[in-house]
Amino acid sequence: MAEARKKVRKTPMSRVDTAWLRMERATNLMMITGVMMFESHLDIRTLRKVIEQKFLAYPRFRQKAVDGPTGAVWQDDVDFDLDWHIRLTALPGKGGKRELERLTSQLASTPLDKSKPLWQFHLVERYDGGSALISRIHHCYADGIALVQVLLSLTEMGEDDKRRKSLAKRWLKKEEHAPVAKRVGAIDRYMQLGNKMLEKGMDFYRDPSLAAVLASEGVDIAREIGLALSLSDDPDTVLKGRLGVSKRVAWAEPLSLDEVKSVSRALRCTVNDLLLASATGALRSYMIERGEQLDGITIRATVPVNLRPLEHAKQLGNHFGLVFLDLPVGEPNPMRRLERVAASMKVLRKSRQAVATFGALAAVGMAPPAVQAFALEMFSRKASAVATNVPGPQMPLYLGGSKITDLMFWVPQNGSIGLGISILSYNGAVHFGLIADAKLMPDPDSVIRRFRPEFEKLLYLALMARWEGDFCAEDAEALMQDSLTPI
Repeated sequence: MAEARKKVRKTPMSRVDTAWLRMERATNLMMITGVMMFESHLDIRTLRKVIEQKFLAYPRFRQKAVDGPTGAVWQDDVDFDLDWHIRLTALPGKGGKRELERLTSQLASTPLDKSKPLWQFHLVERYDGGSALISRIHHCYADGIALVQVLLSLTEMGEDDKRRKSLAKRWLKKEEHAPVAKRVGAIDRYMQLGNKMLEKGMDFYRDPSLAAVLASEGVDIAREIGLALSLSDDPDTVLKGRLGVSKRVAWAEPLSLDEVKSVSRALRCTVNDLLLASATGALRSYMIERGEQLDGITIRATVPVNLRPLEHAKQLGNHFGLVFLDLPVGEPNPMRRLERVAASMKVLRKSRQAVATFGALAAVGMAPPAVQAFALEMFSRKASAVATNVPGPQMPLYLGGSKITDLMFWVPQNGSIGLGISILSYNGAVHFGLIADAKLMPDPDSVIRRFRPEFEKLLYLALMARWEGDFCAEDAEALMQDSLTPI
């Protein structure tokens, strides 16, 4: 046995994956949490077979993350036990949506065992006439694009290989930020610049010429790093504060994707702009109800941007950067709110901010603990939320023969950020969910139930635009003046 243990395979962990491993705090666990709901009953033996044959086809999921002073490694788990990673559970009482949200919240607040591979599946055999499956995977294993491929690998659709590959390509299409991904070849230089910026620490604030010095080295990405570092801290609102160790999750009834697309065309914006503006409106209404004075207030959300070349999509690991998106919660006019979100997204699509933050994350992964803590806090103070929008396959998926009717996921928040916004499209519907620190937002459903009404305001304006022709924010203000009161 001792000889066998000496031959355990170890593989160095990438810098960025190491950063996500070391980023974990008791107040913000670095897990990607997801929930699937099935139309029919899914039993534990079928799930076990699917996980064993398909999920474990990725050797990385048999390995545990082992950190050390010289860096982190992936190490084979010689005591791997699949039964520990697949758990059977049940919901109390009526076993409805509220009970499933409560269980998902508890699991999202519970750390994974670091002595084992950092993932688990929890099967609720009986839920709403079918079953539900809650998954927890540590962020150090993969980003959202990679986990999309993992999810695809678990499902069956009765399709030939050619159509399956076509589906994967459509799902992975980078609609918003394709130009950014082309710059990934220079990532090594961005890592070096990230290191230099972090080594300087607070000197950047005292010496504004630092950005110019780095830019003179011929890599204008330093300007993007400098801009990110020089952003003001997000304002103190009910969405900011001291975090606890408990999370709360909730999700809304889905919207029709066709309806969302029709509204976006009528209002001349992207689907992403429309959904994020609706989420901003929901947050605004909630914050006003909590007594917040929002005149002129704008908060930020960090938005993950894929940097993974399509041909590498099946690989695990993290290949994304972050951009800072303005959410104008202080704007009472829904049309102006949409225009401002769209304008912010347009600027970000042309920037290199995502690549800059990827390089900074790589630098954080190798930095001393004190520098890591400083960098993490410095970046997280500049935003109040993390927002993700993932376009999923527009046809039904099946797992173990059971049709997936609904699904939702939440990425982790980092540092002092206590709110996560998730938008996911699947099979002709758009799903909206929140994960929140329980101390900051004990009942995220208070925001969730505002999402559809905010979307319907924009739907109403889109209908008016179709009837009236050209339609501007002033028209919206006149039409909506009686419907802007908090829900």
